[in-house]
Amino acid sequence: MSGGVDSSATAALLIEQGFDVIGITLKLWPQDCVNRAEDKCCGPQAVTDARSVCHKLDIPYYLVDESADFQKHVIQYFADEYKAGRTPNPCVMCNQNLKFGRLIDRADQLGAEFIATGHFARVEKAGSSGRESAPSSLTDNNQSRLTSTATRYLLKRGKDLRKDQSYFLFSLRQDQLARVIFPLGEKTKSDTREVARHCNLKTADKEESMEICFVPDNNYGGFLQSANLVQKHRGEIVDLHGHVLGQHDGIEFYTIGQRKGLGITTAKPVYVVELDAENNRVVVGDDSALDRDEFVADRCNWHPFETLTEPIEVLAKIRYNHPGTPATVTPLENNTVRVKLHVPQRAITPGQAAVFYQDDLVVGGGWIRR
Repeated sequence: MSGGVDSSATAALLIEQGFDVIGITLKLWPQDCVNRAEDKCCGPQAVTDARSVCHKLDIPYYLVDESADFQKHVIQYFADEYKAGRTPNPCVMCNQNLKFGRLIDRADQLGAEFIATGHFARVEKAGSSGRESAPSSLTDNNQSRLTSTATRYLLKRGKDLRKDQSYFLFSLRQDQLARVIFPLGEKTKSDTREVARHCNLKTADKEESMEICFVPDNNYGGFLQSANLVQKHRGEIVDLHGHVLGQHDGIEFYTIGQRKGLGITTAKPVYVVELDAENNRVVVGDDSALDRDEFVADRCNWHPFETLTEPIEVLAKIRYNHPGTPATVTPLENNTVRVKLHVPQRAITPGQAAVFYQDDLVVGGGWIRR
């Protein structure tokens, strides 16, 4: 429970459906949480709001310290990716390792069969007898989700496409999806607020945050420096032919497609088109240099099947706010694929997740390679 309206409404809906519910907030920052994100994530106000909701709903509430794992799996990853010339996606890693990793361990300790979050997404199961919806209420079918061996769990978009969060969940494994319930998957954001209002929850009209929880001012470079994860180090800004145009203070402070803040003067606008970590160079080019129609993605995860064995046609999203574009995905070796886009796309960014859809189904996804 984040102290927001989505997780609050989720708890209320689960109680209404007959579940025995326990509220948990993961404390992801150590003692300096107040200074970093006072009203975000696990800050004091968020914890107070989550505890208040649980009191109103008359359910147990726990604040669980997972700051060490968050530092290891999210913060350190965040810094390492920037150092390698890639742009990280910490929300995917947090979901994979914390919210659907350590939280499942906590559920086991508390004797809970399932975990639920306020994500706008859906899980369905497909077995030998065909596909059926994952249960959204307390029925005997819930137990079958834990014991069936002829079942694969499918991840689908939330019904409210404006709030759909399936992109951030593509890396969840089958054993994780088997334990997950998403009560908001069939609802809109407006529905969610109405549930909270109906239950007189203080979070009903709370504003939602659109920023990464541990970078509340959206200043990634400032965060990396203040946390002593990155130090400034001079390097060259070059054009596509290797001509030096200026100097930079570290490739970590740039991302593909960036135009502002380059600190160089050119005859026409230029954009960051590559981050060369090996040579500590920021490579810039004109607008057309950002358009590409092919890339490789590795560390792929699939939902309808274990391994991709032949080319498939999908709608590929190359970042969360990307609308998706038709593409052909062809398997390579070592759980890697080649993605051929039918229409060139702008600023394909190494380190970001490429997630593949067929209609509402998340077929799978991987990480864009440099």
